[in-house]
Amino acid sequence: MNKVMSNKLLIALYISPALLLVLVLVFIPLILSGYYGLMEWDGIGDKTFIGLENYINGLQDMKFWSSAYHSFLLAIFSTLSLGIYLTISFILASKIKGSDLLRKIYLIPMLLSSVAIAQLWIKVYNPSNGILNVFLKQIGVENPPAWLADPSLVLFAIFIPILWQYAGFYILIYYAALKNIPESLIEAARIDGASAFQIATKIKLPLIKEVVSVTVVLAIVGSLKYFDLIYVMTSGGPNGASEVMASYMYKLAFSSYNFGYGSAIGFLLLIITLIVTFIVRKLTTPKERIEY
Repeated sequence: MNKVMSNKLLIALYISPALLLVLVLVFIPLILSGYYGLMEWDGIGDKTFIGLENYINGLQDMKFWSSAYHSFLLAIFSTLSLGIYLTISFILASKIKGSDLLRKIYLIPMLLSSVAIAQLWIKVYNPSNGILNVFLKQIGVENPPAWLADPSLVLFAIFIPILWQYAGFYILIYYAALKNIPESLIEAARIDGASAFQIATKIKLPLIKEVVSVTVVLAIVGSLKYFDLIYVMTSGGPNGASEVMASYMYKLAFSSYNFGYGSAIGFLLLIITLIVTFIVRKLTTPKERIEY
């Protein structure tokens, strides 16, 4: 009995530094964000308690819902892109010609910072001498668009570098899951006459469906709180056409010095993310595995 208690105390001692960091860096800021959302505050002067006014204004703020719409669009595109990443991971895990080269380069975007990626794609999208518009002119397009200045194109132009940035992360997860499948199952299927497509869809894919479910949640949650690359490339412009929830919250708090309202928007973002995460997990997790 004493040995069991000492082991529990030892485990508690080992995990306490990590728990302390999570408490200080995650839970306390979340609580403070919800608290500041109840205040009228510029971040410097005195706070004035105004109750739920900031939260009510946030729910009635069309700019907030417009930014939420953009964040959900990014979440949809990120989820759909998982199919591309999964296909690439199947190629990497196979012996198809060229897979060795792809295996060496697919992690390159993960090695770059978001700011570096943003600056790279700003150059690509440059309307005068960007590589994309130069190519379009070469193939006969007389007036290529200004990708980051056109409200109808900017959102989708930004989605491409975001999806490119995280491609290596999801491909690595899928690749590791595929390599973890016992080779004996694949060999048995080949002996029974299964084609490569049947092996991929009838054996490999069902065996990694739990991994796919996790990546769907990661893609959606990551998209809803995404901020840095969008802010560097367009700062939410032009005229809010690429504004997402996180960038709108940042502008309110640090550009308009409306920390109370910005905190309320941040707390609403948290609530929306938690609700969406619960729904997605409910839809993607087998019923017998769901435990709440």
